[in-house]
Amino acid sequence: MGNHHVLNSDGIDISQTDTWLALTTNELPEGIALTHTSLLELLHKSEKTDVLLPLDDLLDATGKIAGGLLQQVRELLSQHTSRIGVWVTSDSDTDVLVGLSEFLLQQDLIVIHVPLFVDGRGFSFVQTLRQMGYEGEIRMAGKFGRDQIAYLLRSGADSFVLSEHDMQSISDIGQAFNALASSYDGRNAAALPMFANA
Repeated sequence: MGNHHVLNSDGIDISQTDTWLALTTNELPEGIALTHTSLLELLHKSEKTDVLLPLDDLLDATGKIAGGLLQQVRELLSQHTSRIGVWVTSDSDTDVLVGLSEFLLQQDLIVIHVPLFVDGRGFSFVQTLRQMGYEGEIRMAGKFGRDQIAYLLRSGADSFVLSEHDMQSISDIGQAFNALASSYDGRNAAALPMFANA
C-alpha cells in the first residue's frame, strides 16, 4: 500500500506522519491505510498503535454492533491500540450509519472507501456523519472523483488517500483543493460546510 499518499485538507502530503494501520482482513481494499497489520502482529507489539477496523466485520446480521465474541475481540483490540477508527464502504446503506451513531461518534477516524465512483453516496456519508455530530477525522479513500475533492471538503471531509498515479495525473494538486476558494458574502466558500446554516 506504499504507493499511496495521504493529503490533508490543504492538499499537503502528510504520509510521513500518518500513523494509522489497517487491520488486515480478506476484504481490505487497496488504499484504506498506507500500512497494515495482522491481528497477531498487533497483539504482539509492545507499543500501542492507531488501528482501523472494517465496520462491516463489527456488525451482526441486523446491522447492529455485535456482542459476544466480537465484543470481546473489540475490547482486546482497545487494550492494544492507542486510537481506533473504522472504515466503511460508500455502497453501504446510509441508514446503517445513523443506526450506529453512538458507536461512530466515539471513533477517532472514519475512512469512507469508495469502491467505484458512480454516484454521490460518498458525499452523503460525509454529510450524514457531520450532521450526527461527528467531530473526528473523515478520510476519503478509493475511487472518489478527484475533481470533486473541493466539494468533499465542503461536505466535511478532512483528508484524502490518493494513489501515486492520481498524484501524477492531477497536474495541479493545489487546484483540486482550492476549486471553491472564491469568496461569498465576505467568507471563503470552501470553508462553509454544505449543511451549515448561512
